[in-house]
Amino acid sequence: MVSTAGPLSSLGPVERTTRREQILVKLRDAVSTGVLAPGTHLAEIELSESLGVSRGTLREALRHLQQEGLLVSDSRGRLSVRVLDAQGVREVFAVRNALEALAFEEVCALQDRAPVVAELRLRLERMAETGVDFAESITRDLEFHESLCRASGNETLLQSWLHVSGQARAAITAAGADPARDNMAVARHQPFIDIVERGDAEAGRAFLRQHMLEAADHVAASLD
Repeated sequence: MVSTAGPLSSLGPVERTTRREQILVKLRDAVSTGVLAPGTHLAEIELSESLGVSRGTLREALRHLQQEGLLVSDSRGRLSVRVLDAQGVREVFAVRNALEALAFEEVCALQDRAPVVAELRLRLERMAETGVDFAESITRDLEFHESLCRASGNETLLQSWLHVSGQARAAITAAGADPARDNMAVARHQPFIDIVERGDAEAGRAFLRQHMLEAADHVAASLD
């Protein structure tokens, strides 16, 4: 009989409605909070029993998380939570920099940037709210950056960014709460909005390069 005493069993069951989305949220949060630490093997039988869902439904959610980059598969097809070292962290943030720099260029070229500015301000207000747990803080930070990529109108760019966002979440989580909260500070993100409002793509690229470099340094230093 399979034991349910490990970290997987602590997740608890989900309601039957919108089960796939609930599984996605629960597993993302479990990784973000360290309940499922980097390297944790996700045993399908144990996990499906813990969550109270069918293995078919679980597989759909796990495939989605694998596509996001949050989970990885070994040579035998077994899934585990992605492990990132300092070099991996720098690679993730370098890719994010390239993608978001392109998003800056395309957004700044828009004739009407007011809707984008309004959306970014709304996302920043959500980031500024107090009493938000660590996992939700990471989600709101990533949603801010995602909104910039989405506003570019470049679907290939957006899908590429979404793929790397799971690895970004893993990197932010690996840093621990204090470095992560420094990286997610509202003051570090306000210039995004000001630059988009001015439509200054060159300033956007320069600011983003420094923004991502500092974030990568914080995370990599904590791993070292």
